[in-house]
Amino acid sequence: MRILLADDHALFRDGVASLLTAWGHEVVGQAADATTAVAMTLERRPDLVLMDVAMPGGGMTATREIAAAAPSIAIVMLTASEDVDDLFDAIKAGARGYLLKNLEAAELRGMLDAVGRGEAAITPAIAARILAELARPAVRVEAPAPGPDALTERELDVLRLVVARERNKEIAGDLGISENTVKFHLRNILDKLHAHSRTEIVARAMREKLVDPG
Repeated sequence: MRILLADDHALFRDGVASLLTAWGHEVVGQAADATTAVAMTLERRPDLVLMDVAMPGGGMTATREIAAAAPSIAIVMLTASEDVDDLFDAIKAGARGYLLKNLEAAELRGMLDAVGRGEAAITPAIAARILAELARPAVRVEAPAPGPDALTERELDVLRLVVARERNKEIAGDLGISENTVKFHLRNILDKLHAHSRTEIVARAMREKLVDPG
């Protein structure tokens, strides 16, 4: 099998390359960063890329690019990261396997043979972690409490009168407050609704039924 190694640790690459060669595989290239890994893969078209997660440019990024441009090339992550999020991100990115760097040489050889047969390179330990994660009960999400963008009762009163097309002076008279207080509430409403004008305020209030115009 023609294999390309992508890892930013030269000593590790050399060690793996020696093993692969001894097992009868051909190492067609070594890359120390994501950009080089993508370019070298698309140029040399290996059967398999052994990709590190944490390398300059990001192994996930390189995996996505290679999987999109050359889906027939198998990519297997060979990493020190035991993070479940990295595992699932790699699979979503297009990797066909996820192996940890602490596995035994014989185990790595068996996983490469599995890739050669078109199978996924997943050790029993990693498979168990996947199953455990999928078996976790869904977390019930409670309705969020009103955040800082929630309008106060007084701001809703002002908004209701703005929707009714009243001017600041009229709003002040109806609510028994000063025009400066009305302007203060309007500024808060603009900020909370992420609007830039009274027209935007009215449009959003009507569209989202924030107040009852009646």
